[in-house]
Amino acid sequence: MARFRIATAVLSATMASGLISPVRAQGSLFTTAEVDQTKFVMMAAPIGSGSSSQLNIYEQRTNARPCFEMSGSAPAVVDPMLATFDFTGICNRYIDGNGYSLRIGGDDLGTRYRLSVIKSANDVQLMGVPTRDPSQPTYLIAKAGGSGTGFIQLVLEPGWRLMRRQYGKRTLGHLYVYRDTPQET
Repeated sequence: MARFRIATAVLSATMASGLISPVRAQGSLFTTAEVDQTKFVMMAAPIGSGSSSQLNIYEQRTNARPCFEMSGSAPAVVDPMLATFDFTGICNRYIDGNGYSLRIGGDDLGTRYRLSVIKSANDVQLMGVPTRDPSQPTYLIAKAGGSGTGFIQLVLEPGWRLMRRQYGKRTLGHLYVYRDTPQET
C-alpha cells in the first residue's frame, strides 16, 4: 500500500511539473491536431449488395480535381469521383479502422469502440458502439437525415468533429471522429 501511495505521489508530481501530460498519463501516446472540416465528407458506403454500409471518409487535399460531388439533401448522395482517376496527392480515402477511430477528449477509444453505420427505415446513422463492455454507452455521432441507398452523406451531430492523430509534433494520417467530452445520456 505504501509503494502505491509513493508511486501515485511521484506520478502526480511529475504531471504537475509538466514532464508528463495528462493525455500521456491516461495511456494515449497520441494527441490531436485540427483539420479543415470543409475538406472532408463522411458517408455510409454500401457493402456488397448494399443491404449494409460502412463508414468512408474522403478528404480533398488539393483543388486539382474534385474527389467527390454531392447532390440532394436529407439525405445527400455522394458521388465518389476519386474512384475514376489516380487520386494520389489529390485526395485521401479512409475506409476502415486503420484510417479512423473514435476519440473523446484525451481518451483514444479505437480499441474499445467501433464506428458502425446503422440503417433504419427512416435514417442512416453513424454510431460509436462499445466492443468490449456492453455496459458502456453507445454514441450517436452522425446522421444522414433520411434513408437512402448508395453513398449517403453522414452529417456530424453537434459537438463532434474530425481531427487528425498527432505523435509529438508529427501529424499523422489517421483521423479521429472526435468530441471534447462524452455526450450526456
